[in-house]
Amino acid sequence: MAYTLEQLAADIRAALKADAGIGGKQAVCKFVSKVLLDKDFVAKHLTSDQCKPRKVLYEDPELGFCICGHVYEKPAHGEPHDHGSSWAIYGLAEGDTEMTDWRIVKKGDAANPTLVEPERTYVLRPGDSHFYDVGVVHSPKRDTVTRLVRIEGANLDRIKRSNIKAASKAAA
Repeated sequence: MAYTLEQLAADIRAALKADAGIGGKQAVCKFVSKVLLDKDFVAKHLTSDQCKPRKVLYEDPELGFCICGHVYEKPAHGEPHDHGSSWAIYGLAEGDTEMTDWRIVKKGDAANPTLVEPERTYVLRPGDSHFYDVGVVHSPKRDTVTRLVRIEGANLDRIKRSNIKAASKAAA
């Protein structure tokens, strides 16, 4: 039986109510990994016509988290970023994504960006999910068709993002 969007939302809500900290978000990763392998869920919710590149599939009225669908049909190489005051969980349903975690080397201010250097690179594959806490700087690199589910702690359409630049690019 297919895992529905409604079930996913209810499971996430229950996990976050039971533990609003890292433990709750790690539990959410397990639900995301489950849905990523559900071919019916992917076929219904991660379609090019509705999620290119992002669509909020569900926004929780009480806790504020969002379940988003993303479809990238062409290569997409993201810049280092965080999610402002929010956290996020990335989960791959199709394609691979090379992720880089970045280390802050110089904190920015109102006039200057925060400068970062790459710290670790790894690949997310179908079925993998990964939690990025508030302030964690990362960047994705996708070279093939990619479908993913991203859980946002708050709708990122309404969150101010940090000004972040790779230290090597800022020096150039």
